[in-house]
Amino acid sequence: MIFKEIKKNIEETVSVIRLSTDFTPDIGIILGTGLGDIANQIENPISFDYDSLPHFPLSTVEFHKGRLIFGTLNKRKIVAMQGRMHYYEGYSMLDITYPVRVMKFLGIKHLIISNASGTFNPEIRKGDIVLIEDHINLLGHNPLIGYTEEIFGPRFVDMSEPYSRRLIDLAKKIGKDNNLNLKEVVYAAMTGPSLETRAEYRFLRIIGADIVGMSTVPETIVARQMGLEVLGLSIVTDECYPETLKPIDINDILKTAAESEPKLTKLIFEMMPLV
Repeated sequence: MIFKEIKKNIEETVSVIRLSTDFTPDIGIILGTGLGDIANQIENPISFDYDSLPHFPLSTVEFHKGRLIFGTLNKRKIVAMQGRMHYYEGYSMLDITYPVRVMKFLGIKHLIISNASGTFNPEIRKGDIVLIEDHINLLGHNPLIGYTEEIFGPRFVDMSEPYSRRLIDLAKKIGKDNNLNLKEVVYAAMTGPSLETRAEYRFLRIIGADIVGMSTVPETIVARQMGLEVLGLSIVTDECYPETLKPIDINDILKTAAESEPKLTKLIFEMMPLV
């Protein structure tokens, strides 16, 4: 029953947007930490504050703005989320993934998700931009639990390729042309908001992860259910090597993200005509 209500809510959200614009985007972008400048490059933007849209969850993280922006980026029609929702904010999985479903109903076929992460792989360093090729869901929940509405896609979603091989290869080619060595990584999603212990970082490395963060996986699962092609990008903002672990400063994380932002922005911008 709850998914029937979600469908109704999505239709109401889309209806409010359609009162102001009939713009139909091809690509959705979730602007995580380190990709905010993309918003400034969107041409002819039409923006909606999250709190102006019925049923749309609000971002409570102080450095995440809460706006849905429509416009053109390097000749492609996009809709960008400037600010996302996290499990640690107290939202349900349905809340976190609600914007992805809305973007699909608005017309997107591809979804680019960005985030900030910590590394415990010695070959990946602070300031690197990496491509997520797979993930490990350690959130203890799945956004498809309780699923009942066929309009959203199948119940049993294949996850053999959660992140598009085509888009990964395209990003690597563009990265090479711009002297960016974009490594492929496995992303582990933890609930947060507390950061991990030394033992947890060791555990994550043992089970095959390279980086860790607090987002992305729920959105990817729902995007794949709805048939969207997904690209996951991460700025590595802190080094979490268990043997040399030091206290994390959120200001240092934001500084690292800001320093890497121009490279990531350029990568996304140059990908647009080819996605």
